Amino acid sequence: MPQPARKALLVINRHARNGYPVPDAALDRLRAGGIELMEADPLDVAVSIDNARASGCNCVIIGGGDGTLNRAAPALSRTDLPLGILPLGTANDLARSLAIPPSPVEAASIIVDGHHRPIDLGEVNGVPFFNVASIGFSADLARELTADAKKRFGTLGYALAGLRILARMRPFTVTIEHDGKRDVIRTVQVSVGNGRHYGGGLTVDLDARPDDGLLHVYSLGVEHWWQLLALLPALKQGTQGRWREVYTFTTTACTVETRRPRSINTDGELTGKTPASFHVIPGAVEVYTRPLA
Repeated sequence: MPQPARKALLVINRHARNGYPVPDAALDRLRAGGIELMEADPLDVAVSIDNARASGCNCVIIGGGDGTLNRAAPALSRTDLPLGILPLGTANDLARSLAIPPSPVEAASIIVDGHHRPIDLGEVNGVPFFNVASIGFSADLARELTADAKKRFGTLGYALAGLRILARMRPFTVTIEHDGKRDVIRTVQVSVGNGRHYGGGLTVDLDARPDDGLLHVYSLGVEHWWQLLALLPALKQGTQGRWREVYTFTTTACTVETRRPRSINTDGELTGKTPASFHVIPGAVEVYTRPLA
């Protein structure tokens, strides 16, 4: 059955690792599929999305990485416009969680096919996130990893910056409250996941899905840098909860407090400080994906 005519607001982050030059073949695939493209400035992405319907657009296509998608999240949830993803960033974790292929042309074909489904958003202190919000090691990593390093080295840049941070890693104390429980623990990182993948190849949990209506939380209670390295295979597979040093739970809301304010990393961007209040927003954004099997 032919798809109804579509006009898309197109937002391309040309500073993303694969954002310049823009893959013409992907844009040609969108146009050949009957989608009219109206390009907008990524620096004004929220304003552009808020005004998209008035401009005649009935969907949004974002070419970039997780940071670009994160900045668009508030407006996407307000406007209820379906989102198409062209993965042009370094990690593309949301695309991986949704099984969107890394090829921009193949991703464009999914948008053309027109099937979309709702996914959740996480929110921390009023800031939404698609993948993970975290406190500790990964927030230090986000501060250390420059945009230039991400563009030049890709996922290797994460590893290089991570090794530098490991050398000075120290555990800290957090108080976590959820579902009537209150725990005071030592940790090097607390991660609150909405999606499945994050951090350029890590997995929140084997069972995590971006549409399960849950937050998947884990805390890494290691004392030494070599323990974190030993945990790395489990962090990639999403099996870290099997380790006795790792505290895990699922919930719909929780709070995290620290003795002094610590940075919060949401989808690779530093967006606030503790104390942190988290909750899930079920079905907040419609995203073009392949049909579920």
